[in-house]
Amino acid sequence: MNRIVPLATLALGILAFATLLLVIAPAAQIRQLKATPGLQPYTAQEQRGRDIYVAQGCLYCHSQQPRAPEQAPDAQRGWGRAAVASDYVHDRPHQLGTMRTGPDLKNVGARLPSRDWHLTHLYQPRAIFDWSIMPAYRYLFEVKARAEPGDIVVALPDEFRPDTGVVVASEDALDLVAYLLALDRTMPAPDGAVRDHGYESREPSE
Repeated sequence: MNRIVPLATLALGILAFATLLLVIAPAAQIRQLKATPGLQPYTAQEQRGRDIYVAQGCLYCHSQQPRAPEQAPDAQRGWGRAAVASDYVHDRPHQLGTMRTGPDLKNVGARLPSRDWHLTHLYQPRAIFDWSIMPAYRYLFEVKARAEPGDIVVALPDEFRPDTGVVVASEDALDLVAYLLALDRTMPAPDGAVRDHGYESREPSE
């Protein structure tokens, strides 16, 4: 019985120290960060698309954190420079991810800036890559007998078109694509952030 109080005090002390070190201090540090120069907040449409991205669980197959040359050949893959914390100032919740069943998407808007490409890919990935294992998000689209004014018709190869009518993008599909096109962090990282995170100017080894 006499040992319970000191053990409980020690446990609470360890918990308080861990909370300070792992939660409070990092939060205070991150709160002071400014966005990478040139990085703009999401528009209302892009934010709606981001909410759809989160809800669809894209995080489980796609990362959004290109790594430094000494960690992975992400720059050679065309995924852009190594990520720094200030790239994520506007992201709540962040979608860094760890899985790469599909490619990293942090700069997909710069790599693939075509709205029509993304709409086709979302409706049927195998219309773009016949080897793709990405699920088709057909429920974000509508099949109509004919397009109406303002409709965005999805371009599809003959084998993926409906027997009758046309495939039209819903507002959710358009919002999601707007978010994907907004994923462009190709602007230079702040000098301080590069040094602080150990990503300074080493070129990938051949």
